[in-house]
Amino acid sequence: MNKKLLCGIDEAGRGPLAGSLVMAGVVLKNPVDGLMDSKKLTEKKREALYPLVIENSEYHIVSFSAQEVDEMGISKCLHLGLQSIQKHLPEKEYLFDGNCTFGVDNITTMVKADDKIQEVSAASILAKVTRDREMIEMAKVFPEYGFEKHKGYGTKAHFEALVKYNRCEVHRKTFRVKGLDL
Repeated sequence: MNKKLLCGIDEAGRGPLAGSLVMAGVVLKNPVDGLMDSKKLTEKKREALYPLVIENSEYHIVSFSAQEVDEMGISKCLHLGLQSIQKHLPEKEYLFDGNCTFGVDNITTMVKADDKIQEVSAASILAKVTRDREMIEMAKVFPEYGFEKHKGYGTKAHFEALVKYNRCEVHRKTFRVKGLDL
């Protein structure tokens, strides 16, 4: 009986005020040294690991725009992302970082899997680098927000820019901002 390969799944961008929600599924074909939770790596180290993960894996990356997050909600986006990963990387064991399957069958969850399981660490890196690169590009289009620094998360500087300039097209309209929304 053949044991199914493990597909690690993680996301980046669940909580920011701007930018996409990005999910990645990774099945490692070869080991990659240095994998760990993307949040514990420097940007330079994540960027160095990204092509190594790409070269040594089967992977699928799914992205939901700020508008899609607003229209469908985070949970529905996560549900659809998990299904997309299963469709593109079939016949695997699926392990998703966290504690919720978002109603998708055949998904196992583990809290802090991105720091414990190499495939999930690899998925964490692909999702984070993909999203960070997008936000760096958005910073060129909307320089007043400083996306290259905070990647759309709710920092003091980002809140100040929102109050001064209001939202742009990559902001999530359904996320409340103190001083902007009643």
